[in-house]
Amino acid sequence: MKMILVRKFRVLILMVFLVACTMHIMIDLLPKLEKRATRSDGDLGCSCTHNLNEDSQGWGKQRPKNTAESVWPNKHTLRILQDFSSDPSSNLTSHSLEKITGVLDKTESFKKLDQREMIKDLNSKQLIHDGNIKIHPGMGYSRLAALFQHPLYKSNIPDLTEDDVLFNVNSDIRFNPKASENQEWQNVANEGNGDEQFLPTGEAHVDSYPNWLKFHIGINRYELYSRQNPAIVGLLQDLCSQKITSVAMKSGGTQLKLIMTFHNYGQALFKPMKQTREQETPPDFFYFSDYERHNAEIAAFHLDRILDFRRVPPVAGRLVNMTREIRDITRDKKLWRTFFISPANNICFYGECSYYCSTEHALCGKPDQIEGSLAAFLPDLSLAKRKTWRNPWRRSYHKRKKADWEVDADYCEEVKQTPPYDSGTRLLDVIDMTVFDFLMGNMDRHHYETFEKFGNETFIIHLDNGRGFGKYSHDELSILVPLNQCCRIKKSTYLRLQLLAKEEYKLSGLMEESLMLDKVAPVLYQPHLEAMDRRLRIVLKAVSDCIEKNSYENVVENDLDSGLGNKTTKR
Repeated sequence: MKMILVRKFRVLILMVFLVACTMHIMIDLLPKLEKRATRSDGDLGCSCTHNLNEDSQGWGKQRPKNTAESVWPNKHTLRILQDFSSDPSSNLTSHSLEKITGVLDKTESFKKLDQREMIKDLNSKQLIHDGNIKIHPGMGYSRLAALFQHPLYKSNIPDLTEDDVLFNVNSDIRFNPKASENQEWQNVANEGNGDEQFLPTGEAHVDSYPNWLKFHIGINRYELYSRQNPAIVGLLQDLCSQKITSVAMKSGGTQLKLIMTFHNYGQALFKPMKQTREQETPPDFFYFSDYERHNAEIAAFHLDRILDFRRVPPVAGRLVNMTREIRDITRDKKLWRTFFISPANNICFYGECSYYCSTEHALCGKPDQIEGSLAAFLPDLSLAKRKTWRNPWRRSYHKRKKADWEVDADYCEEVKQTPPYDSGTRLLDVIDMTVFDFLMGNMDRHHYETFEKFGNETFIIHLDNGRGFGKYSHDELSILVPLNQCCRIKKSTYLRLQLLAKEEYKLSGLMEESLMLDKVAPVLYQPHLEAMDRRLRIVLKAVSDCIEKNSYENVVENDLDSGLGNKTTKR
């Protein structure tokens, strides 16, 4: 009798296992069946467009709409070219990409209802590209377009060798950043011609790659992206319009961040809105316990581009449906379990993190719409390793203890004798980052990263800017200590700062115009824009004081005449 019961139990376990396997297979097949049923009904898929100029031609020839997903690059290639955060340790918890079989939700095209929308359209076409500016009658004067036509924004980087580009693309393929703007990757699932889109090797042609992959291919020793790279404009559009297919929490960090994967296999880091734009950081808050602001990430990208550093990955604002675009598609059970309905009948969630992840600090929608920033990922660390450096002027992150630079007036002399600051442009790049942070009021620059392939002779990546733009009524002068102690600055940076202080190129006006392009505009509270003008004058005064004390030649490093990255820092 006992043996019979044991056998029956084993049979029962086997049956349960077979039923579970059958259900799993059916779940996997269901989306494909739905997709076929949808296509049989005549639906051509995504109707949304990311074309910035309907009259412009694409990177390649127009493709007839007669194939499905035939021109997508290899799935494995797409997977490994993604990075799951700015933190090298984050790859330990990366989630595998999955093939998307659903149909994109239909979205409306941009509507030019007023003059502001017309200016947005103009700038979106001419923000990155060089060429003749054509301001349409009645649209007003574009300071931003005029700025990017200034000679200071026309300097060229040295000729690139194989060692100067992050990815060596096949020699038969030429990534042309000056190519036309029209990006059609979002429609490749429903269109394409195999003969035109594949190389003799069977690999997809660069022109058929999505904008995020073109962004990765364009990275080199001297810049994260070029001024003329049309993929950046397309990528910004993708961030705010591509269908979100999966969501997961990013491991580590003090505050909640989400990893969002899109229909075109691109990924971005989502920082949800925690504070309104007019809320200032309380004066008694420590910098390391302050909220991260989603709008600061957006504004930092635009400021970095206006300063012509181009070291911040593309960031765009977006309104996200918490129910349909987060809760219903996430496979992260820890995230899913934190969703609840508030007494005001709004959808809320709080996730898991070191700080501010509790019901008391829940993120609530209105009723389920939440605003946030989406930052494009850098290439995956398995392909493009990055080195993390400790900022020499890192704060103590202690309530009572001070850092060495706060008590030693000659601290910079020690830094100048320490690699990699004893040669090359690294110290000058840190000064650039100092100016960038001071204009934003960002005190949280404890580390920075560089691409390992380029060694010490490369730019600093300006990542994680969420604690900027917290105070508009206070200028944190301690951020400028590296500039005041070292009295060094690049000539290109100094000249651009002087240009942005002029009335016709006023920094606040340029930022306001540039931020109008974003979906969640206005991005910054007006006093923050005015504060940047005030801080710019403080920076110029600091440089002027250094010149008066040490002479122009000993303060301003001429990086314009001899090329980027080839000058040796003077001690």
